[in-house]
Amino acid sequence: MISDLFLNKLVDEIYKFVYKTNLEKYPINLHEPDLSNTKSLTYLKDCIDKNWVSSGGEWVKKFENKLCEYTKSKYAIALCNGTNALRLALQTIGVKKGDEVLVTPATFVATANAISHLGAIPHFVDIEPKTLALSASKLDERLEQISHRSNGYVFNKNTQNKISAILPVHVFGMPADFGALEVISKKWSIPIVEDSAEALGSWYKKNENFTHCGLLGEIGILSFNGNKIITTGGGGAILTNNKVFADKARHLSTTAKIPHPWEYFHDQIGWNDRMPNINAAIGFAQLEKIKNILEIKKRIYSRYIQILSDFDFVEIISPPKNSVSNNWLITLRILVEDDNHAISIRDKLLSMAHKKNILLRPIWKSLHNLPMYLNSPRGDLSEAEFQEKRLINLPSSTKLLS
Repeated sequence: MISDLFLNKLVDEIYKFVYKTNLEKYPINLHEPDLSNTKSLTYLKDCIDKNWVSSGGEWVKKFENKLCEYTKSKYAIALCNGTNALRLALQTIGVKKGDEVLVTPATFVATANAISHLGAIPHFVDIEPKTLALSASKLDERLEQISHRSNGYVFNKNTQNKISAILPVHVFGMPADFGALEVISKKWSIPIVEDSAEALGSWYKKNENFTHCGLLGEIGILSFNGNKIITTGGGGAILTNNKVFADKARHLSTTAKIPHPWEYFHDQIGWNDRMPNINAAIGFAQLEKIKNILEIKKRIYSRYIQILSDFDFVEIISPPKNSVSNNWLITLRILVEDDNHAISIRDKLLSMAHKKNILLRPIWKSLHNLPMYLNSPRGDLSEAEFQEKRLINLPSSTKLLS
């Protein structure tokens, strides 16, 4: 058994890093926006002076272009939040009511909710421990168990629902093992939609070159929520290199209105998903300093590796060699086999840290255990349940070193 004294020592080491004083006056959050040393106020004033703060506007175009420049994407569509971006991406590649989408249970609830918002059904598949992302081997195994092909499509033989997409998540900004997932996608002819909400600045080596997360499959999304690498207050974006998908997504996100100087004609049911100009201006200002932000994040990750090196019952989760992580939320894993012992350590660390105003957080509760998803189809999820008991997110804001 690991003593409380030793756990306290671990928390004290974290405390020494995250607090610049011993006052414990302010809580240390997991992640918070950092608009310092940006031109945010200048760009916001431009929006106000020109009286264009709502949807559309030149800053939206500038922000989209800047995203394309940084990620090397051919197309970027700025939207009001990441959840809507994911729902729109799924709709764009053809997910319809009653379809199933293969997805990890180890993610924020918005991932499954985006599927549900279309009337589609999350079908949960287990994760692999290295990246905490969708396991390619478990995905293939599950498809072999429950699927059949008909007229070029894949169906769940138990429910008779069409399986329309594979939805991997780059958890905490760490790239999934996309190469293995792509093999399964091609084998079964099921398209991949990437939830890259947490992965701005994360790259995966594909075909000898590094590709930005969100551009590895057919279409992907980013989030700019207040706790992300950069924020637009609330916001998201679709990334794709497919012009047909980009045009469709942009059309549906603007209420499916046919462009015309004065006529209002809408050719299908669309959404008003657009990002306001004023939000885009804030995002653009931070995107100008993205390389500096990511460098600070890398230093924070290295500091945690150093701090926790003396504690052999924990490790910091590290990205695979063929990828680059943005280190969005640096995550501690408890290396204890017994579930009850692991839970005890996790809960004590959380309690000890919160008493010092260090707001550590466990990973999300696995989605298949939430009330609205209890009856969703699923394979064996033992790895996701094992990891859930052992993971703690550490404070990861750039403000720790700013």
